[in-house]
Amino acid sequence: MSKTRYAFTPDYSVPPGEILAEMLEARQLSQAELAARCELSEKHVSQIITGKASITSDTALLLERTLGVAASLWLNLESSHRLYLARQAERTKLEEYASWAAEFPRRELAARGYVASARTAEERVKGLLGFFGVTSPDAWERQYAQLAVAYRGTEAFARSREAVAAWLRIGEIDASRIDTAQYDRAAFRGGLQEIRGLTRLDPAQFEPRMVALCQAAGVALVFVPELPKTRLSGATRWLSADRAMIIQSLRYRTDDQFWFTFFHEAAHILLHGKRTIFVDEAGAEKTAAEDEADRFAADLLIPPAAYRQFVEGAPPSRARVEKLANRLGIAPGIVVGRLQHDGAVPFNWFQDLKRAVQFA
Repeated sequence: MSKTRYAFTPDYSVPPGEILAEMLEARQLSQAELAARCELSEKHVSQIITGKASITSDTALLLERTLGVAASLWLNLESSHRLYLARQAERTKLEEYASWAAEFPRRELAARGYVASARTAEERVKGLLGFFGVTSPDAWERQYAQLAVAYRGTEAFARSREAVAAWLRIGEIDASRIDTAQYDRAAFRGGLQEIRGLTRLDPAQFEPRMVALCQAAGVALVFVPELPKTRLSGATRWLSADRAMIIQSLRYRTDDQFWFTFFHEAAHILLHGKRTIFVDEAGAEKTAAEDEADRFAADLLIPPAAYRQFVEGAPPSRARVEKLANRLGIAPGIVVGRLQHDGAVPFNWFQDLKRAVQFA
């Protein structure tokens, strides 16, 4: 029969000075006499008894020789009491942070196992601070203020900054479990070509291979479902000088959107700075870097010459779409998505050629 063990955290603490005062009374010693025996000032002894001064290692040794009580006991009493006082002060601060914690999708984070269930405001705040690895909302603000730049000042950001930060943090935590090689630009570029050839496979086949190819090139690829109020498709950031991360949300569940998002995020790693976080949100305004990433993804999936020849040729048909996809070695849904995006065909054409992408 197993036994459940619970941590005991008392809601009170006896100051070591009180114990010292009781001991002096029991031995009929005055504070002045103890001070003389220990070669301490009467003021210092009085401050120890009232809790205004701590019992140091040196003082504990003096008390051990004078009163016969082990120095380790005095130090343990002092340490326990100071820790209790610190926890009480922390509890007050944590309760003051309750309004900050209320801005985060805490229930969703708990449902996914990233924070523990909480009954009190203190527990909720403590869980979120631990999740982000910071000590206060001010520390969180300093750590994640750069998101404002990454999010390009959209109106949606003002409403969902905390949710976006939580989503990115999940990505960081998941990426930390992937042991990548040092970033190798040539290896990553070569890996992208191989990944392009996986687009015709099912997720169960391509997902482990594309993760492994990225891993070998120094890029941690993780899939993190959206959190409420984020509207994110993907994000890219550098975790260190030689290690990058790509997060995909699977917001769009068709293969054309999935693959375009991946190669768009990969472009940020290949083409843009290591100090910038790129967070791609539905409906956000475009920047030069985003336009460049769009073009990279579009051209890598369907080379410009092949695409131009297709749209300038005979009217689009299902047979022509499949023929081009077969010739390029990509999923036909990618061709359909490109044609629809560019207005070459209506959005309801060839929809059955697109495939759903969903991971377990």
